[in-house]
Amino acid sequence: MDNIYNLSFKDLEDYFISKGEKKYKGEQVFDWLYRKKVTNFDEMKNIKKEIIEMLKKEFSMRTLSITKVERDIDVNKYLFSLSDCEKVEAVLMDHPYGNSLCISTQVGCNMGCKFCESGRLKKIRNLETHEMIEQILLVEEECKKRISHVVVMGIGEPFDNYDNLVKFIEIINHPKGMELGSRHITVSTCGVVPKIQKFMELPYQVNLAISLHAPNDEIRNSIMPINKVYPISVLMDTLKEYIKITNRRVTFEYILLDGVNDTSECATELAHLVKGMNCYINLIPYNETNNISYKRTKSLNISNFYDILKKNKINVTVRREYGSKISAACGQLRSKKED
Repeated sequence: MDNIYNLSFKDLEDYFISKGEKKYKGEQVFDWLYRKKVTNFDEMKNIKKEIIEMLKKEFSMRTLSITKVERDIDVNKYLFSLSDCEKVEAVLMDHPYGNSLCISTQVGCNMGCKFCESGRLKKIRNLETHEMIEQILLVEEECKKRISHVVVMGIGEPFDNYDNLVKFIEIINHPKGMELGSRHITVSTCGVVPKIQKFMELPYQVNLAISLHAPNDEIRNSIMPINKVYPISVLMDTLKEYIKITNRRVTFEYILLDGVNDTSECATELAHLVKGMNCYINLIPYNETNNISYKRTKSLNISNFYDILKKNKINVTVRREYGSKISAACGQLRSKKED
């Protein structure tokens, strides 16, 4: 039995046409799902009873449940239980510009970034499109707020779940559904070059963030196995093509690790690497965990790194820290079954 949240607007129209019904009924159902946000088929009041019964027989609906909520200042972290009893996490952040939800795309992750808690559990499976969408719907119900921004940066490598990711973006971006604007959606990748090349051909003007974290292959190889497959030169050439085709700015995420990638030399090398690109760099103070030995860069070194980039006329910010007290900060999410 398929889940109805796996179906796009056009999928629903085609479904009703295949059943000998008018395609406008697909729009009606889509409206109930994403505007009125019903939790079961019986709440769809302007749909004929026989069609409701048909939908019940052919589609499931809600399959995720919130197992635990942890709260910090301006942050909620949600632990979800999936239908097969696997677990994923998502983080809600209250920004001045709106409510941003960081969602997961996989149970576990195969990218193996050495500093990331999420990758300690190898990938068990991809999340289906509906499991990504349900994270948004369930959080909106729990917090009684509209999610205005979505960041695909939780557990998993989004481009390792490419087809489900693209369908997810299509559904939440649709003007007759959640109507989340493209510029309110950010997808983060550690650098899966073939999928970046596919992604740049899509019509969605969503934001692309690259987990870079090193200015050269030697350092990046030591902390990010993906770099041995797609080294920095290949990644940068692809991103320059991405910028040319999409006319969109790229964000480079750079976690500062004490004694690893936080020196003045690294800052200078990073400035030269991105010089002339339509991009900005988001410096991220490392969030330490009990299971990984990397340490947080000292505040003085963060300031020095920032200043060197600024002097080289690179657009740079230092990310505001959210949720480290509840292990909800960048790199701290995990598919945990304990607690």
